[in-house]
Amino acid sequence: MSEAPKKSKISASRRLFLKTKLLKTAAAMLEKWKEERKAQKEITLTEKVPPLELSGLSLQDLQALCKDLHRKIDVADEERYDIDLKVSKNIKEIEDLNRKVFELKGKMKRPALKRVKISADAMLGALLGSKVKESVDFKANLKTVKKEEEKKEEVTDWRKNVEAMSGMEGRKKLFNANP
Repeated sequence: MSEAPKKSKISASRRLFLKTKLLKTAAAMLEKWKEERKAQKEITLTEKVPPLELSGLSLQDLQALCKDLHRKIDVADEERYDIDLKVSKNIKEIEDLNRKVFELKGKMKRPALKRVKISADAMLGALLGSKVKESVDFKANLKTVKKEEEKKEEVTDWRKNVEAMSGMEGRKKLFNANP
């Protein structure tokens, strides 16, 4: 028997009000998070990259500054590359662990099995390992069953036997013949 669906304790209008309030709060939190991230980015950039002062520099000073900036760019690119490698390695490791957890839960979709023709000896070898070294002869281990031969009545011409079986003597012979 099916149960009636449970009625919600919250009215539809109250649920809608809570949902809209929740969405507004989430939007405000997202906006605040974006502003904090932008401020953090500006602070990091001012720490890592000081403002350039190019006025009053000679050609040799400008060339030295450019070489220094190129060196810093190369260092930053190497760090970025190393961090990208670490992140990709961690992502692969997380995927692998998730797959292992999924397999342990037993919800893995099993692949379709293919039919394989294999001999009985090869199958026993695969199942039992190296324990079976000799070929096993199954027919030799089977029990022999002796068949009882059915007693066959001799088929004779019934017309010849009618006279012998007639009367009381014939009935007496039938009675004595069947034990």
